[in-house]
Amino acid sequence: MAHVPAKQRPAVMAMIKTIFAQETAAEAHAQWKTVADALRERAPRLAELMDEARDDVLAYTAFPKEHWPQISSTNPLERLNGEVKRRCDVVGIFPNDRSVVRLVGALMLEQNDEWAVSRRYMSLESFAALSDAPRVKLPAVAA
Repeated sequence: MAHVPAKQRPAVMAMIKTIFAQETAAEAHAQWKTVADALRERAPRLAELMDEARDDVLAYTAFPKEHWPQISSTNPLERLNGEVKRRCDVVGIFPNDRSVVRLVGALMLEQNDEWAVSRRYMSLESFAALSDAPRVKLPAVAA
């Protein structure tokens, strides 16, 4: 938005938001091109930046549609960063760099276990469509 005059920013932002409201990857890519082309005269530098960033910004469209909200959200990352900050604030001053790495590493392992076992952020079944590997089902274990 820094490449757009202040008075035009709401209109440009509204145009950009239309890209993310599309239902399919093809529609999102087509809308991206339409918006970039519309901005070429008013904000050529912004249009150039959009051309360069298209593949990175629209990478989420390669995933199943039901994952799009989770991919676009930064809530898990913000929560994780908040937890790291909270735990580091409790310690206060670390004796050396290794102690910081040890604490943060332990937090990352704890979070990985939580996401892998108890709180799945995205279902494995929906990822099956992305994989070429055959699905393997393990037999049930008798209690």
